[in-house]
Amino acid sequence: MKRQDPDTLPSGILIIDKAQDMTSHDVVAIARGALKIRKIGHCGTLDPMATGVLVLLINKATKLQDKLMANDKVYDGTLTLGVTTDSQDAEGEPVETMAVPDFSEKNIKDAFGKFTGAFEQIPPMVSAIKIDGVRLYKLARQGKVVERKPRAVEVKNHQVHRIASPEVDFTVDCTKGFYVRTYAHDIGQSLGCGAHLSALRRTHSGKFDLSRAIPAMDLKTIGREAILEKLITLEEIAELLKMQSD
Repeated sequence: MKRQDPDTLPSGILIIDKAQDMTSHDVVAIARGALKIRKIGHCGTLDPMATGVLVLLINKATKLQDKLMANDKVYDGTLTLGVTTDSQDAEGEPVETMAVPDFSEKNIKDAFGKFTGAFEQIPPMVSAIKIDGVRLYKLARQGKVVERKPRAVEVKNHQVHRIASPEVDFTVDCTKGFYVRTYAHDIGQSLGCGAHLSALRRTHSGKFDLSRAIPAMDLKTIGREAILEKLITLEEIAELLKMQSD
């Protein structure tokens, strides 16, 4: 693309419903091609396995990235008991398989209850966190495991929706930097049979939800003007942020 004047280009936020097996970077690349705008970023990476709300920052809205990244997130997920993986989700290789006891509903809900409020999480090895300038997932690919510092996180609210052993469906409302796959893994460890995250969908990122979302694959087909009709303007964003701080 040629050098672009930001004052002549649209600015704002697009809410994308990311499809499975796409990276967040894939979505950004598709949006750049569809809108013919180079300056596009995103808030809160979603793993390829995950679907749902991905906030794209268009042009001048990229300056709001830090503020919007700090927002709480809400996820719908499924964990599968009895199998741990090296990535803590279904994309990884199985590490250990264990029998799943005949848990009661109370057993399951008590395990979730141990991970509510403020606590610390140890980030997974398969993550984008850097240690000595190297991303953890690159070390993991080399078969290396290094010490990770626990991070302060918070679960604001959670619900257990369905228990159909070995699967458990849940919703979790959490703070920035929270790893839902680590949450699933740790709940499995608490129950003594292990678990991994087998499905994940982000339904909210701060004030943004799926109600104004464009399906990711539609970015390729609906045309530039139709995409821009979905743009949340800088003025709307300022009003949302004001409501959030009040």
